[in-house]
Amino acid sequence: MNRYAITVRRWWAVPAALAVLVLICSAIGTSTVPVPSLTRGAGGAQLAYFTPVLVVIAVMYCLERQLHEAETTAVLPVRLLDQGAVVLTALLAHGAGLLVGMDIARNVTLLLGIALLVRRMANEATAAGAGLMFLILNIILGRAIGPNGHSTHAWWAIVLYPSGNMPAWLLAVALFALALPLAFSRTSVSR
Repeated sequence: MNRYAITVRRWWAVPAALAVLVLICSAIGTSTVPVPSLTRGAGGAQLAYFTPVLVVIAVMYCLERQLHEAETTAVLPVRLLDQGAVVLTALLAHGAGLLVGMDIARNVTLLLGIALLVRRMANEATAAGAGLMFLILNIILGRAIGPNGHSTHAWWAIVLYPSGNMPAWLLAVALFALALPLAFSRTSVSR
């Protein structure tokens, strides 16, 4: 099963994506990139907001790689291996969050939860795209100017919340916990 996880599923891509995430976040710091806003918010977003997509794409890449014949005859259900690998990814993202910011770790967990829910109804490519689309919608539509004239975010733009915001953490963890068993159930479309 270890060889299957390394050679077929290629789960080694996820720690590599996390390492790239840490390197990119360390290199760019709080650099911003101009992003259009439809709600008259600030004109730029931190480049680090986009880095969690790297991890989501890596996870969906690994989940997409399958050998149906080998998986149907395996002693240990491969979906349990995949489920464990996704949980380990979220834990490793929180370890990386200690280096780059816990808001990045929260966003990895949130986007993974969204991608896993979409994966249940569609496929892995659509799931990775849904995570990216959610991120872009939060950045474009979720920024606003507060009553004091400073840049703020909309209440629903969870990706933009600071790392210490407890409701954002609870929502991200709840979505991930809900999506995890649903994405790997036997009735899932992608399985």
